[in-house]
Amino acid sequence: MHAWLCEDPTGVDALQWKELPTPQPKAGEVLIAIQAASLNFPDLLIVQNKYQMKPALPFVPGSEYAGVIEAVGDGVTHLKVGQSVACLSGTGGFGTHTIAPAALCMPLPPGFPPVDAAAFIMIYATSWHALVDRAQLKAGETVLVLGAAGGVGTAAIQIAKAAGARVIAAASTDEKCALCQSIGADATINYSRGDLREAIKAATGGKGPDVIYDPVGGDFAEPAFRSIAWRGRYLVVGFASGPIPALPLNLALLKGASIVGVFWGDFARREPKANAAMMAELAQWYAQGKIKPVIDRTMPMNELKAAYAHMGSRGVMGKLVMVN
Repeated sequence: MHAWLCEDPTGVDALQWKELPTPQPKAGEVLIAIQAASLNFPDLLIVQNKYQMKPALPFVPGSEYAGVIEAVGDGVTHLKVGQSVACLSGTGGFGTHTIAPAALCMPLPPGFPPVDAAAFIMIYATSWHALVDRAQLKAGETVLVLGAAGGVGTAAIQIAKAAGARVIAAASTDEKCALCQSIGADATINYSRGDLREAIKAATGGKGPDVIYDPVGGDFAEPAFRSIAWRGRYLVVGFASGPIPALPLNLALLKGASIVGVFWGDFARREPKANAAMMAELAQWYAQGKIKPVIDRTMPMNELKAAYAHMGSRGVMGKLVMVN
């Protein structure tokens, strides 16, 4: 097998494409021949030693991937050789093969392409957990999605629309706004131009959004929160822009608003039955055509460094997927 090995977590340039022995699964594990692996923001942080999870060295990055099971370890009864699966295990995806915990593998129904499957779990699980579970989104409410053209942003648009909400998508270019409209956004805001608060006010008739989905953080967090509707819910999803904002808590008081943390990974660990039910529903929504990952492009697995550079340019719309 070949894989991108991180022996020194000082950044992307330190990664090396190496030939390694193909491992065999232990009890509770499976060996997966990887067909596709998506590039997520944590995959950049982890090779810079900036992510909260710090795997033992050396490791193969690549948190999310899809492929075919080639071997199963002792005690694995719900999966079999030849079965197609998707997995989000945190590491291991950027190679030709990997060992994965069987419990983290999502069996794929027929007709679920590996590129879509590799770009599915993280963005849709995060967005469903945020909007449906944490925000208790209701049909007819208005959702503002920041960073709307990214992976979780595009998933949030689709899930909010499937739940019957009105969606305002905020992104940094007209091209990204057009993409958001093409997947269902009712209105868009290009926040590289003009005043964000005024744009939100105009888009909501002065009422403000009932739910704000924020995977970006940074400078737009406070003006967005100042625009929230009475009893609004502000979803803290992540900080892709880098800085972690500090929100004045008197705003929550004045608006009767909630600041709601979204940590899907711990939800999945602490509430596995609820997470499994959520994933089953998301698979049904995919089969019904309600949701479908937006794929910016696919690139060969051995061009991973170029893929990282493209992601770093902020030019990715949807998900970037590496393929073998």
